[in-house]
Amino acid sequence: METQIPTSEITVRRSSERGLADHGWLRSRHTFSFADYYDPAHMGFRSLRVINDDIVAAGQGFPEHPHRDMEIFSYVLEGALAHRDSLGNERVLNLGQIQLMSAGTGVRHGEFNPSATESTHFLQIWIQPREAGLKPSYTEWHPSLSQGNDPKVLVISPDGCDNSACIQQDAEIYRILLEPGQSIQHEVRSGRGLWIQMAEGSAELNGVTLETGDAAAIEATGIVTLIANSKSNALLFDLH
Repeated sequence: METQIPTSEITVRRSSERGLADHGWLRSRHTFSFADYYDPAHMGFRSLRVINDDIVAAGQGFPEHPHRDMEIFSYVLEGALAHRDSLGNERVLNLGQIQLMSAGTGVRHGEFNPSATESTHFLQIWIQPREAGLKPSYTEWHPSLSQGNDPKVLVISPDGCDNSACIQQDAEIYRILLEPGQSIQHEVRSGRGLWIQMAEGSAELNGVTLETGDAAAIEATGIVTLIANSKSNALLFDLH
């Protein structure tokens, strides 16, 4: 039976330590080095390269721009996010939904807040693909009626199993939704690493308190238990 991973094996990245970019229409917190924020101690975690915690003002957004050789996904926390890309996809993502774009050999996209009155809050995440030069693609994850309030749901995987979005990397990503006192467990297998990003709320990870915007990294094998102190929303990354 696997043992609980000790606190000493958990590395915490506090919300207040993240980079900050405030452009007026966009307020973004950078977990890892991005754009004008550079911190050599925080360049990424395994294949995970970017976690930007973005708040976009009403009617504002990112004009069309290019990407290549990166897996890029967005997770909507408040409001809605409109997406348009050169592959012909045009979507509006709503609360709790995820879209994933495999940029591959090259794609252009733009994202904006379609509301005239409300801001949009979302996480944008970049993961390096398993190899360069892949064919671009687009996929989404929407919670089914049965998954809406499930505490732990697979939302992104390499093979798209269980209706998850499909990523070109050995990465499994879970959405965690917990009510106060509710908990989930996850096993960190040999050769893999775990990153937990608290989007909202407060929870205890094997005795370590994580608040909104905090994150934790683990590379030891064993079991982690996340227990909610308040209503909590998180992403759990299980990475090769």
